Amino acid sequence: MSFDTYEDSNSAICDSVANVTEGCRLPVLMLKSGEWPLAEVISIIEENNCKLFYIHYIDYNKRLDEWVDESRLDLRKIQYPRGDFSSSAPTGVNTPKRTLTSNANSRPSSPCLSSQDPITGQSVLAALQQKQQKTRKRKFDSVEKCFDPCFRQMKISEGRLLLIGEIDSPTPIQNQSQDGSNVPRQTGSLAAHTDEHAITRIKNIKMIELGKYRIKPWYFSPYIEITYLTCIYICEYCLKYRKSLKCLERHLNKCPFRHPPGNEIYRKGTISFFELDGRKNKLYAQNLCLLAKLFLDHKTLYYDTDPFLFYVMTENDNRGFHIVGYFSKEKESSEDYNVACILTLPPYQRKGYGRLLIEFSYELSKQEGKTGSPEKPLSDLGLLSYRSYWKHTIIDIIVNAPILEGQERPQITINEICDQTKIKKEDIISTLSNMELINYYRGQYIITLSKELLESHRKAMQKAAIKIDPACLHWKAKDWAKRGKW
Repeated sequence: MSFDTYEDSNSAICDSVANVTEGCRLPVLMLKSGEWPLAEVISIIEENNCKLFYIHYIDYNKRLDEWVDESRLDLRKIQYPRGDFSSSAPTGVNTPKRTLTSNANSRPSSPCLSSQDPITGQSVLAALQQKQQKTRKRKFDSVEKCFDPCFRQMKISEGRLLLIGEIDSPTPIQNQSQDGSNVPRQTGSLAAHTDEHAITRIKNIKMIELGKYRIKPWYFSPYIEITYLTCIYICEYCLKYRKSLKCLERHLNKCPFRHPPGNEIYRKGTISFFELDGRKNKLYAQNLCLLAKLFLDHKTLYYDTDPFLFYVMTENDNRGFHIVGYFSKEKESSEDYNVACILTLPPYQRKGYGRLLIEFSYELSKQEGKTGSPEKPLSDLGLLSYRSYWKHTIIDIIVNAPILEGQERPQITINEICDQTKIKKEDIISTLSNMELINYYRGQYIITLSKELLESHRKAMQKAAIKIDPACLHWKAKDWAKRGKW
């Protein structure tokens, strides 16, 4: 919801929490930072004679959404959608209607929730199925800060990159999002939320226990009829969920698995990858999607797993193979997507596993002999991971380009980078542009690599201790077009 629908005339001094309604905006205290960012009230419930407000911090990722009490609301100034301000007490109706502008879409009404009406059951399933009918494709905006000058440079001539020595600082090409707007802040979600049903905007799981970790979910997930529990217990091997720790212990004594079902196609050290067919391993795939939805805002599909393959990464020890993350891909993709959804579970993030998942997806593309790209939109963390992988992979290829006989400088084309990395040409060009490595100088486009960039690349390569070893991959590409209905 854009700020232009909230005007000064709709702002008012509010001295009573009774005047706070669903859909209004006001400053809310963020405990971790101590700041008071503007937030939207999504839903209001009453428990033990105390009102609780589910709020979304404007321009921040939805995983920060939370329930707050009135002590964290700044009631001195409240913003109402145009035409809906009233100094009288609220009537309990749904979110006030916003005024449509030429470039805005109407938001759905917030659900009328109460403590006796939890967001579970058939209403959730119906909402999710309605959401599936809408398109999942969104425009992919990406931007990245540039590096300072002191450049090695490359000249683009008929698609060829040519190293040509040292130059002064050229004027950088300015990067904007596709709609020409300014760069969004890194703390915010980088993709639009235009097709959400209101009921899916509210977190419904308080805590999960997976193996030795207790994890607080980030987003809504359609676990049916168990959302009232304080904690959901999930078997880390088959991903079935149980209501209590005792039930999980009984299940583990009977569970036949100590690894994901499917074929182990890669193992090096303690890292393994298992390939699962969404049709043959439907129950596991559905449970995996439910788990992933807790940490992926834009994941929508969870019950129709037949068209997908799932690649689950695990760490193994003497107790079994413990899930670290996964990615899925369509068996047949008309747009050359090599990843549909990708996730590293929170306990394993910031350890290089996300890059390993991405690298493995491109290693499969190399075996298939085709270029690939992730399905858009990516989550904000996924987008940062892909940007980092693309950047360092492309720079590594450029820096290590050999000097052929009879040439004074190394030369390489965009197509040759595609062939070596299997990164799609559009992603390569986008990465070079987003990093502002493509510059216009003396009537021609050049690619510039700063000394700082080369140094940061060297340090990043030293830190990337875990890498995919192609020799450990035992896998052959399948032609699903010849297999009929998979």
